[in-house]
Amino acid sequence: MTASAIILAAGQGQRMKSELPKPLHKVCGVPMVKLAADSVRAAGIDRIYLVIGHGGEQVRQAVPGINYVVQAEQLGTGHAVDQCREMMAGVDGPVLVACADTPLFRAETFKDVLTFHQEQKAAAAVVTAVVGDPGGYGRVIRNEAGHVQQIVEERDALPPQKQIKEINTGTFCFDSRLLFQYLAEITPDNAQGEYYLTDVISGLVRDGHTVAAYALPDPEEALGVNDRIQLSQAEQLLRRRICHRHMLNGVTIINPEQTYVEPDCEIGNDTIIYPNTYIQKGTKIGANCLVGPNVRLEAAELADHVIIEQAVVLQGRIGGHTTVGPFAYIRPGTVIGSHCRIGDFVEVKNSQVADESKIPHLSYIGDAIVGSRVNIGCGTITCNYDGKQKHQTIIEDRCFIGSNSNLVAPVRLNKGAYVAAGSTVTEDVPEYSLAIARARQVNKEGWNKMEG
Repeated sequence: MTASAIILAAGQGQRMKSELPKPLHKVCGVPMVKLAADSVRAAGIDRIYLVIGHGGEQVRQAVPGINYVVQAEQLGTGHAVDQCREMMAGVDGPVLVACADTPLFRAETFKDVLTFHQEQKAAAAVVTAVVGDPGGYGRVIRNEAGHVQQIVEERDALPPQKQIKEINTGTFCFDSRLLFQYLAEITPDNAQGEYYLTDVISGLVRDGHTVAAYALPDPEEALGVNDRIQLSQAEQLLRRRICHRHMLNGVTIINPEQTYVEPDCEIGNDTIIYPNTYIQKGTKIGANCLVGPNVRLEAAELADHVIIEQAVVLQGRIGGHTTVGPFAYIRPGTVIGSHCRIGDFVEVKNSQVADESKIPHLSYIGDAIVGSRVNIGCGTITCNYDGKQKHQTIIEDRCFIGSNSNLVAPVRLNKGAYVAAGSTVTEDVPEYSLAIARARQVNKEGWNKMEG
């Protein structure tokens, strides 16, 4: 039977002390609400309902392509789920209820919960965790059969109940018909004056329905994010999980605690990642690369056997057997070929550099097309901006640019052209020609000779 999912993302999160809605705070570079939605989708659930409220439009933009339900007033979790009643009219089967501020749930866990709910033939399944410090969480009280007898919220719990270590994670699986039947019966008769979703559990138990408890094998998945400290904890746990996944797939990460990899990135076998490396926004790294230390890759593509250290690559592509850095900056729109050398203090922006070309150090190449086997000497600048427009520099195959040269765009250096060091080139250079664009040296003998 087809499952559905409701993700609760309407809260403001006052303890975050932020103008940004809590579900949009990022863990490993991804908004928490998107992490939750991605895990639900990866569990095979396509029919997803996102309950939004505070900053709802921003939250919608972060998770496109699913159903949205507005909770205009935040009156509790039960009230939030009940907002889906009309849209889910006629929906049958299990309904997974998850929270946007518990971003560490794995897709495999959601699959296991759905399977557990079916195997137990339960009206509901409560996802629980046994933790060392249960403070702030609702406590799960089981009966002799091991099923859920009661969930007591922290504010309503008696002292003995507060000693219980098994907590309600806020994630549930319900029979859809029973869920909305019992939601109609709950009242805000509690310390907060809210409609608790857990009161549905109480009603089901009261009427003799089976409410099963699925205890998480990894309690860390249950971490809820309510403040910046917990946000940092979630970041650390997810980062470690991501690094471990890559290491198990054949990547060497020298120090996972100082390596930052976002969830949607790819790294090939036998690549080595050195500390203080940031791999972000869908970056793809090939096999047998050396990356780091002190590297940031954002939406970058590195082919096999790339060496890059102390450098930044933003939305650029690096070919195989190319070295980049140290202290290089590859800006958006740049494609570097294979067997190239991009050296220290080199900036390349919106340019193409063909195979076997070298820009060894201290150069700026912007809005340029550089052919193969080109050597660009130290201190070369493509002067691409005239104050109003950007212009292109074209350097064809096998050109040689002497040190400290300025190439004033638009300009073309045809195949095999040479530029003498210290030249400012303003006109096209024919094939296999030498351009000398500098004043002839004049020596004034004795000009600085001191008298007497």
